[in-house]
Amino acid sequence: MGCLWCALFCGTFMSQLYAQETPADSLKLIHLNEVIVISAGKQLDHQKQRKPLSTLDEFLESSLSINMVKRGAYAWEPTMNDMASERLAVTIDGMQVFGACTDKMDPITSYVDVSNLSEAQIGSSQQGAAFGNTIGGGINLKLDKSNFKPTGWNGSVESAFESNNLMRVFGGELNYSDEKFYLNTDGIYRKADNYKAGGDREVFFSQFEKYNFSVNSGYKLAADKSISATLIYDEANDVGYPALTMDVSLARAVISSVSFNQDTLLGNFTNWESKLYYNNIKHVMDDTKRPDVPIHMDMPGWSETAGFYTQANFNKEKNHFFLKLDGFYNKSYAEMTMYPADSNEPLMFMLTWPDVRTKDVGFYAEDHIAFEKASLKLSTRLAYHSNTVADDFGLNSLKIFYPEMDRTNTRFLKSFSAQYHKMVNDFHFNGGVSYGERAPSVSEGYGFYLFNSFDNHDYIGDPDLNTESSADANISVTYKKPTFEITAAANYFHIFNYIIGVVDNSLSTMTIGADGVKIYTNLEYAQLFNATLTGKYSISNAFKLTGNISYHRGIDDEGENLPLISPISYRSALDFYKNQFSASLSVDGAGEQTNFNPTYGETKSAAYATLSASFGKRFFINENDLFVKAGIENILDTYYSTYTDWNNIPRMGRNFYLTISYSIN
Repeated sequence: MGCLWCALFCGTFMSQLYAQETPADSLKLIHLNEVIVISAGKQLDHQKQRKPLSTLDEFLESSLSINMVKRGAYAWEPTMNDMASERLAVTIDGMQVFGACTDKMDPITSYVDVSNLSEAQIGSSQQGAAFGNTIGGGINLKLDKSNFKPTGWNGSVESAFESNNLMRVFGGELNYSDEKFYLNTDGIYRKADNYKAGGDREVFFSQFEKYNFSVNSGYKLAADKSISATLIYDEANDVGYPALTMDVSLARAVISSVSFNQDTLLGNFTNWESKLYYNNIKHVMDDTKRPDVPIHMDMPGWSETAGFYTQANFNKEKNHFFLKLDGFYNKSYAEMTMYPADSNEPLMFMLTWPDVRTKDVGFYAEDHIAFEKASLKLSTRLAYHSNTVADDFGLNSLKIFYPEMDRTNTRFLKSFSAQYHKMVNDFHFNGGVSYGERAPSVSEGYGFYLFNSFDNHDYIGDPDLNTESSADANISVTYKKPTFEITAAANYFHIFNYIIGVVDNSLSTMTIGADGVKIYTNLEYAQLFNATLTGKYSISNAFKLTGNISYHRGIDDEGENLPLISPISYRSALDFYKNQFSASLSVDGAGEQTNFNPTYGETKSAAYATLSASFGKRFFINENDLFVKAGIENILDTYYSTYTDWNNIPRMGRNFYLTISYSIN
């Protein structure tokens, strides 16, 4: 512990805290740590993006704040501050959505596409608490909407091709907007074969196919009042997961919402928005295409969520308040049926998620207080959270291990945060402390014999787990000139009642070939330290150089390494933009992973570096735009895997891509 505190205060390395450019108005504390612009249909954004029409997973991985856990070529799981999805709040346009897979094959980010989105809003630690209860941070995927801009009719058609896995992408959108009404429609289709790792080595069961359609519309009731509605349909089929023992035959989501917006309300209240939403997800794991399956299994899962939020701003002199009341009701159900090779033997049936009903109602408030060349942001979140096991069969199954367990478990969750920003000449100083709590996930609390292929163990939840909480501190210093900027920052998390699986040798495995059974348990504490140095330099009006290097460390209460902690990693790029031409040359890499833990199935990942390049040109045809971009990823065809690659599946080798987009204005 002492070495971590020493590293924190010495600040040898600094983690990325405010990746968004610091505004000229220093009286406003930066609300979000990072904003990733997506806006797939906008040509200007296409020019600045190194790989337009890439998957949302690739967009998020380009972030300074997020890493992605990969179990295949599709549906990567976002992590932030070396914490996975159960410790994050991930929302789609403010809506809570929960995956339906016990193996985390369908993170929330897999149910939208770049065609739906304008940006990804990222807040570290309790800066993400506006999106929900969190320890590590929050990600909100903001939908792209016209919002009553007087643009009339416009649309686009787009296509992309990638050579490595023969991925084909076809998409388009058609929009109408005026001062009273807007309608946005879009659709995109992706299909990919198995990809090849470096050295032309095929990675079997890495194919996927995906459809996504969305419609959103708004109507002005009055000058300052409007209503809007959104519908997203997303479906993936024949999705291979080479790092796992099963694939997916269907992952389907229907996401819908209606909203009411009013610009002014009761004097100093502004930007009042209220939303009702509903989403339904079905996920079906499939092993029928795998050779030598010891026993065939059907493993479908369902997740259904209904929710609301209402929020508004309140401004008074130097205080700028943001207030939000939100709530959701979720039903999570998953089952497993085993079919013995001998048809005379009885089927085996289990409820792996026993119809868990989750209710959560929370209130979030923040206040930006302005001073001369400084500001202070105070925030808090208070929430009522309860879980109920609705299925009697599932409840009785868990009572085998917990005979005294209650059907319902209720918690009150709290978070607090203080962030301070001070501007001194060309320096920006940011620092803060926060405290947050989160309830165990459905798997951690109620999972029943969930197989984890990473450490080859079955997992059982514990409904009586203590609430996990975290106290953290962050600091950053930015030196900014017109052509040069460098930021050094760090954060430290001390997580109490850290939830992780611990071996119970008294229990027998359910999965054939599993090494043992783990029960989700509270450790006394765990510690995480993240640090990054980032910089950018405008060589000229046309050339810009950017780079960052990061360091991460995570240990438990006995000083043992935590799993999935990044080694030293780095990224650098030279970007060019002039006269509608764009080009980039980038390098990504990491050092050897020395702080790994075999107890959790980890093996050492080797150091690596990859080189990529792209070139694009924008053409004007009458009043319309044609944009073409081509590039090469992993130019040297390096064979490698990273610490986030499940079971060390290798990454994609050399890949040529081409994107063509035509917009009608």
